[in-house]
Amino acid sequence: MTIPMKQIKLRRLKMSLTNPFTTSFGTLQEKEFFITEVFDDEGRRGFGESVAFTSPWYSEETVETNHHVMKDFLIGLLRENNINHPNDVLEVFKPIKRNHMAKAALEGAVWDLYAKQKRIPLAEALGGSRQEIDVGISIGIQPTVDDLLQTIDQHVREGYKRIKIKIKPGWDYDVLKEVRKHFPDTPIMADANSAYTLQDTEHLKKLDELGLMMIEQPLAHDDIADHAQLQAALATPVCLDESIHSLNDTRKAIELGSCKIINIKIGRVGGLSEAKRIHDYCREHSIDVWCGGMLEAGVGRAQNIALTTLPQFVLPGDTAGSALYWKKDIIKPEVTAANGIIAVPDKPGIGYEIDDEALESFTVSEETFPL
Repeated sequence: MTIPMKQIKLRRLKMSLTNPFTTSFGTLQEKEFFITEVFDDEGRRGFGESVAFTSPWYSEETVETNHHVMKDFLIGLLRENNINHPNDVLEVFKPIKRNHMAKAALEGAVWDLYAKQKRIPLAEALGGSRQEIDVGISIGIQPTVDDLLQTIDQHVREGYKRIKIKIKPGWDYDVLKEVRKHFPDTPIMADANSAYTLQDTEHLKKLDELGLMMIEQPLAHDDIADHAQLQAALATPVCLDESIHSLNDTRKAIELGSCKIINIKIGRVGGLSEAKRIHDYCREHSIDVWCGGMLEAGVGRAQNIALTTLPQFVLPGDTAGSALYWKKDIIKPEVTAANGIIAVPDKPGIGYEIDDEALESFTVSEETFPL
């Protein structure tokens, strides 16, 4: 039976972060993104969220390219094709190369609408079964080591299950060694955001003495082969992030031995359907996975929670509480974590209500398209 869809609305939002977030690429103080809404004839709304940034530092996609691809290509494909299940969106969008974040923004809205029409939580629609999920925290590069230690101490006391620390050349081994001295038993991982090359192998091998959970994406964003060489030289597990855009990338990385862990981000892989396929393949091949974050607002955060209820998400993800990132979120209640645990909502769809007043207040522009 075709999923009834009447129209799509694209809302461009601008929201300010609670605290500046610094990576090896630069510092973010606000984020622009799209909230997608898919309406049916009975007034139900499914919501999705784009995760691209205004500049192409994480991937080639940006807010502007997301808008262009959704408006000029993807919405037309949804209009021209019958969608019987959200998985169909993956196939319908295949003629458009890459542009995974634009695809995920629309596909996520279809998944939410589908679950609401079925009157089931999105987690259940995906096949998840957990009632609660463990979550960690991602900490950007801080002005000083003391600032970093204070930030970690705060989040450890809040009960987060894992601390992720951004690193780059000049802010890596010595910093992590100091962190480990102060937090000898805390699960810690390092996220390099492609800041190193194979020439840094001997330097990165020094991290092995620190007992890290993993080092995430140390080498080039589009590399799988060199990561295999690096992983063979390291005791610390390598986790791939930017290198994994599809199930096919996942297969190659596992066959080459490029990593021991994979970070699954819904936007990076093109949507919930592909994320689930990657999860299933990793489960078959005993590769641990976790759900990464892209500084999502409430809709994207809720979809991360739903995805993380699948069984192979055995490591804490980045989906921390809303208040750590936003002064006010666009959902109610906001996402909250207690002792590093988020309770999975049991309401239909993403499980959270949209705060329409907040949504309107952050909206910069909007467009509506008939289906």
